[in-house]
Amino acid sequence: MSERERDCFSPENLAQRAKSMARKLKSDKVLFIATLLLVGMSVIMVYSASAVLAQNRYSQPYFFLIRQAMWGALGLALMSIAMRFDYRNYREPSFIWLSIGVVTLALVGVLFSRPINGSSRWFGLGGIGIQPSELAKLSAIFFIAAILERRMDRIDEISYALVPIGLVVGMFVGLILLEPDLGTSITLMLIAAAMVFTAGLSYRYIVGVLLGGLPVAYLLVMGSAYRRRRLMAFWDPWRDPLGDGFQVIQSLIAVGAGGMTGRGFMAGVQKLFYLPEPHTDFIFAVIGEELGLLGTTVILVCFVVIAWRGFQIAMDAPDRFGSFLAIGVTTMIAAQAFFNISVVLGLVPTKGIPLPFVSAGGSSLLISLLGMGILLNVSQHTTAAAS
Repeated sequence: MSERERDCFSPENLAQRAKSMARKLKSDKVLFIATLLLVGMSVIMVYSASAVLAQNRYSQPYFFLIRQAMWGALGLALMSIAMRFDYRNYREPSFIWLSIGVVTLALVGVLFSRPINGSSRWFGLGGIGIQPSELAKLSAIFFIAAILERRMDRIDEISYALVPIGLVVGMFVGLILLEPDLGTSITLMLIAAAMVFTAGLSYRYIVGVLLGGLPVAYLLVMGSAYRRRRLMAFWDPWRDPLGDGFQVIQSLIAVGAGGMTGRGFMAGVQKLFYLPEPHTDFIFAVIGEELGLLGTTVILVCFVVIAWRGFQIAMDAPDRFGSFLAIGVTTMIAAQAFFNISVVLGLVPTKGIPLPFVSAGGSSLLISLLGMGILLNVSQHTTAAAS
């Protein structure tokens, strides 16, 4: 054995390698704890928000609690698996095209499903609703990250880099709008925009897309009666306090009634058939009423931590694919949280966007936790994971 080989297998070098490997296998603990805290808050607050409703509707006060706990356990198991699955496998063309094909078929198939509240967004499997549009977000992130990894050096060449991304994202958005689901469509476009922006896309293209999208946005909103009503309710909810403005008004009353420390757990009033479906899109209002500013601050801090650590992971990722993957997943979580909380506070028009990790609902919780598992796996390969 040569002197160089002996040095490689010396105790000092072996110890250094072992230390390096151990560091690589560490996930971001801060990110992990923030996620667990949100899931724990979800199970507790979904029960508080839904117990009376569940008793009235199903004669079982624990109906939504049991379902959310089961979805949470399944989601955490899925996150644990994703944490141990090397993120670089997601860049394989066979995996990406298979995911795009499956999601496309699901988005087409769901249009022929039985409408719920005027929208065809769910497949019913054994009493469980599966939402293909949630899968579309992850599938788009995989595709965009793989394209940008290879083509970001020529990002301003539209036909080379942007057209493939535009075709896939545009197809998903078009199918989701047919459901109709404007909120998820906006989220998907924001994810794509954040990823290509960080790839170095020229500002002139971004401004051009925004200006070109204004007429489309106008037609989408003004061409739909219920979207026009939502917009009018946003501008002046008190114009129709018992109709289109009812949900926003009850949400603001709930948040305002909570004060600093809230009315107390299970002591909320607005959830008692004033605030429609309080355990889903408006659960943040229930948290505000029962846990007050302190409770809502905890939720906000958790999402700020997720955004901070997620973008830090993107900066420290060992390759472009991991970086863009982290940007996409972080934007998916942060954008949904921003829109949901903004709707509850009356800052933007009402949209059907759940609060990630917290709102009741299986598809959203599973995809959010799967995305977090992917993000945590990327963190294992960064130098930041050891800090």
